[in-house]
Amino acid sequence: MGIWHLVSKRKPTGAKLRRNTKKSRAMRGSTFLETTIDERTFKQRRTVGGRIKNALLTDNVANVLDPKTKKFQKSKILSVEKNPANIHYSRRNVITRGAIIKTELGEAVVTSRPAQHGLINARLIKK
Repeated sequence: MGIWHLVSKRKPTGAKLRRNTKKSRAMRGSTFLETTIDERTFKQRRTVGGRIKNALLTDNVANVLDPKTKKFQKSKILSVEKNPANIHYSRRNVITRGAIIKTELGEAVVTSRPAQHGLINARLIKK
């Protein structure tokens, strides 16, 4: 199942926009995979050119950057404190980019896109 992210069918003047190419499979979007807290699991997706993307379905570890020491540490994720993408995601522990997560090191903001990148990178904001 895919989602089409299409341009408008009309020009700014109101005239009908005629496409010079057909829709291709590469133009199709994909459904949103909600990354939650649990043991690490992936879903493999085929991309343009036959490449593979590992979409992260669940994970319980984050690579947390401490801005003071400029060092990364692996830390266990305890919960999702706040998620600006959707108010219900924090209740369901859904991790997206920009979500504030509670880790063993303290609160951190997620800087990666887990469903796209296949891992969770975060920056420490509170100890």
